[in-house]
Amino acid sequence: MELFSIILLLVLIVSLSGVVVKMLPIQIPLPLMQILLGCILAAFNVYVEFDPKLFLVLFIPPLLFADGRKTSVKDFIYNGREIIGLALVLVVISIIALGYILYWILPNVQLAACLALAAVLSPTDAVALSGIVGKGRIEKEKMEIIEGEALMNDASGLVSLNFAIAIAVGTLQFDLLQISMTFFIVAIGGLAIGVLFTWLYARILRKINQLTHNDPAIQIVLLFLLPFAAYIIAEEFHCSGILAAVSAGMTVNHSGMMRNAPLTARLQSDSTWSMLTFVFNGFVFVLLGIQLPSILNNTFAENQIDKSIEVWQLCLIVLFVFAVLMGTRFAWLWAMKHMPAMPFGTKRPLAFRAYSTRDLLISTFAGVRGAITLAGVLSIPISISGRYQLVFIAAGIILISLITAVIILPILLRGSVILDNSEQHNEILTVKGHMAEEAITSLEKMQNNLLQETSETGLDQEIIHEIGSRVIGSLRRRTGLKDLEQKALEAENLERRMRLVAIGAERTALLQMKVRNEVSEEVYEHLNTDLDIYEKMISGDA
Repeated sequence: MELFSIILLLVLIVSLSGVVVKMLPIQIPLPLMQILLGCILAAFNVYVEFDPKLFLVLFIPPLLFADGRKTSVKDFIYNGREIIGLALVLVVISIIALGYILYWILPNVQLAACLALAAVLSPTDAVALSGIVGKGRIEKEKMEIIEGEALMNDASGLVSLNFAIAIAVGTLQFDLLQISMTFFIVAIGGLAIGVLFTWLYARILRKINQLTHNDPAIQIVLLFLLPFAAYIIAEEFHCSGILAAVSAGMTVNHSGMMRNAPLTARLQSDSTWSMLTFVFNGFVFVLLGIQLPSILNNTFAENQIDKSIEVWQLCLIVLFVFAVLMGTRFAWLWAMKHMPAMPFGTKRPLAFRAYSTRDLLISTFAGVRGAITLAGVLSIPISISGRYQLVFIAAGIILISLITAVIILPILLRGSVILDNSEQHNEILTVKGHMAEEAITSLEKMQNNLLQETSETGLDQEIIHEIGSRVIGSLRRRTGLKDLEQKALEAENLERRMRLVAIGAERTALLQMKVRNEVSEEVYEHLNTDLDIYEKMISGDA
């Protein structure tokens, strides 16, 4: 019962965190507010036992799956070299460089443990970044690279962590060739399992939908289970469960799983996933805040026994490690900016070639650390000497990276266009025109067929002409958007407003009939749901 009460309390705190952020006179990013609220809960003796393995299974797969669903496979492949350069090469460089530096400055901590800490400090957190800078503040092309990096370096960092822990506890001997081969097998295996399992899952779900007559609730629940299933199956085959969840998310849109689903199921699925990702993201940062006081208390307690280092020295090490991380990241970005075109299937230079110094700094400080770093460092076995130092440093890096990004990124982004929709807007107009032309052709064929079949169907020719002219006329306005854009948009907006007013009047009439007991509860719910779906379609939110 106590655990259930804590879960309800955490859900409440996550929900209120968004309200608190809106009410404050100063703008505080949502992740930092949630961490602060977690610390406040810990001050009132609210504590949740943190199981890193359970955390990784419970929270990370659905969040990465949701991010994967929003990632364009085309853009991801287009930015593949840049993403690999950051998510793989930079991770390896950071682990080696930072690992040996930590081994040099941390007494009584073996090299493998230092490499383990360097591995957990490598993954970046795009979710925390979005909460800090807001949507659209970083250019779309740059944000795609940062988000792609965050999707991939979670896996590379955690796989490297597992190798480092195995070496530290003595279950694995250091063999660079063997580790490299195993790393690629684990990564490629995870990606392949995610793709293949999702395609199979989509076909099974299609059969289930036929048996259940496309019940939206069943579809949504089964879709929610997909990232967990992909993660667990990949881990059972000793592959990367994280990459399996990512590739499952990127594959699900191409599998036709939701594209072929009824409208009701698609709308409910989007709403459900939006709610779940908000709650799960909030849980991650609130739990991080709850853990921080216990990490500090444990550090002071352990430090009383360990006389080889002082707490103030650990604080300086945190600052130094953060400087090394940011310096290494900036240096690698600068190096990729000056790299010649690489013969990897294209002579196109890396996107970093066009980056200014400000762009390099933005990409550097955009590499904030978050939940994966905390879960990774807490998974380091207690038996490893100096573990409390590693946990303290990781927690400090998370906080400093978030706070630094809050301060520096708005300064670097000052004066930049928040969201330039002109190019996307023009593309939308062009595509809508082509869509309308195809629709007009199909409707004209349908109208001719109906006119030929009026004697059999019993339809009035005047009705066919009236409805056909109205629908086709509306579509013709779209084909002229390039030349008559303003007039056509005004006509569409006026029609939308009038339809929304009509829907509102229908809803009011339906409610009044329900109050007068002139309609049953079942009919009321059915018709009200139809109005909600129609309103969502008309308003353009579907």
